[in-house]
Amino acid sequence: MVKPNKQGNNKPRVKIKFLNLLLVLLGADLILLFAPGVGILNSVFYIGEIIGWSSLIIGILLLGFGFKGLYQKR
Repeated sequence: MVKPNKQGNNKPRVKIKFLNLLLVLLGADLILLFAPGVGILNSVFYIGEIIGWSSLIIGILLLGFGFKGLYQKR
C-alpha cells in the first residue's frame, strides 16, 4: 500500500540566479588572481599596485552584488 505525501513537510525550493552566480565567480577570480602581494598573477608577474588594488575592490563589489540576490524562493 502506498503512503500519501505529508503536506506539512514540504520545504520551499530555492532558485539560484545564473547571472548572480557568474558575478560571484568573476569577483572571486579577480581577488584570487590580482590581490596585492598574495595573488597568483602577482606572484608570477609584476603587476602594478594600481591594477592590483583596483581589481581587488572591483572583485569585492562583484561578490557583494552577486551574493545579494543569489538565492530566491520558488
